[in-house]
Amino acid sequence: MKYSTKINQAELNDQNKRIAFITDEFLVVGIDVGSEAHYARAFSNRSVELSGKKAFRFTNSQGGFNSFGRWVEDILAKADKKYVLVGMEPTGHYWINFGNYIKDNGMILAQVNPAAVKKSKELDDNDPTKNDRKDPKVIAGLVNTGRYTLPYMPEGIYAELRELSNQRLMTVEQLTRIKNRLARWFSIYFPEFKEVYRNADAKTGIMVLKEYPLPEDLVTLGVEGINQIWRNHKVRGVGMKKAQQIYDAARKSIGRKAAPISARMELKNLLQDYETYTARKAEIMVMIEERLPQVSNVDKLLAMNGVGTATVVTFIAEVGDISRFSNPKQIQKLAGLSIVENSSGKHQGQYSISYRGRKRLRLALYELATSLVCNDESFAAIHRYYTTREKNQLKGMQSLIAVACKVIRVFYAILTKGIDYDGQKMTSDIVRLQAA
Repeated sequence: MKYSTKINQAELNDQNKRIAFITDEFLVVGIDVGSEAHYARAFSNRSVELSGKKAFRFTNSQGGFNSFGRWVEDILAKADKKYVLVGMEPTGHYWINFGNYIKDNGMILAQVNPAAVKKSKELDDNDPTKNDRKDPKVIAGLVNTGRYTLPYMPEGIYAELRELSNQRLMTVEQLTRIKNRLARWFSIYFPEFKEVYRNADAKTGIMVLKEYPLPEDLVTLGVEGINQIWRNHKVRGVGMKKAQQIYDAARKSIGRKAAPISARMELKNLLQDYETYTARKAEIMVMIEERLPQVSNVDKLLAMNGVGTATVVTFIAEVGDISRFSNPKQIQKLAGLSIVENSSGKHQGQYSISYRGRKRLRLALYELATSLVCNDESFAAIHRYYTTREKNQLKGMQSLIAVACKVIRVFYAILTKGIDYDGQKMTSDIVRLQAA
């Protein structure tokens, strides 16, 4: 059951190649993934069922996985097949452990788009309903028609960085929610606070509000009391002038006076959550900075102006081992930045990016393009050229997308060849275009 040839998703880059890949030697298994149990049906590459009329049920456990392995071995022997291609929907996180089992036991894992499964359910019986027998057949049918992808499951440092990057992004999302809730609290109970501090999470302001959260508390505390809190914490850079500003803002506050006990508790909890997630983010970044140098040539990326650790780790986490790509266009497609055309008959539609790919990678590349245009003169020159050239002039956002695609090519060259970033060499094609 072991598949000896290394499979590269990049080589199966169109539907015809994916169909041709599944020969008569393959057993195609469709899996309906569930939280506690999975259902399987087995077919030939011509969609002839080989597993009987009843779907095979096995639990999401080691024992269940082993029973699935024995079931597959039995069908392989009876059908005289050599290789196993297992197709499934990437349903939440429930597929991951079974996906690792498939990979570790020499079978090939394929994934199908859940939207394609939903749209294909009516083809056999004109019925859109879902059941445990129907879905595995639909999934196997999509695999046999080449509508599948071979998922990349990172290992080693790439797996570690992907998990750390995911944790960092989730922590940042939580911090954003907490900051929004803090802004809401201040708008209701102490709207004048923003006149003293631009940011609701200002360190010296929070230091005071932890002990005296409401305007009425601050008025009772007085200017001297506010200043004494900073002195107790040995804070420099603030004094009586800032304390007077806080006191004056509290004294004239129009904030809500009702439910003071609940208001104090809400602010206390929000500030505790903010400190917790801020500390967690810092801890994650330390772990990232310790492990990121294990990726070859990543230091050359960080040497570029406008390129930071957070952006690089997001790129590495989403792309994985860059050697699995034969050219940067494959990464462009992975990010959903491939250019597609919307046209029909005589109607010539507009071009746009596909948006079919890894959303986090696409967002990171767009933000990186914006940063590079602001911090690197060579990328700024490319942006100016795209937005001012006489033919096919691009709008601002279109140009940033084009710059993001340029970033992919630069990153690919640096990581695969180990070369240093050269802005003049990168912009040399602009000179050739202008000369033409």
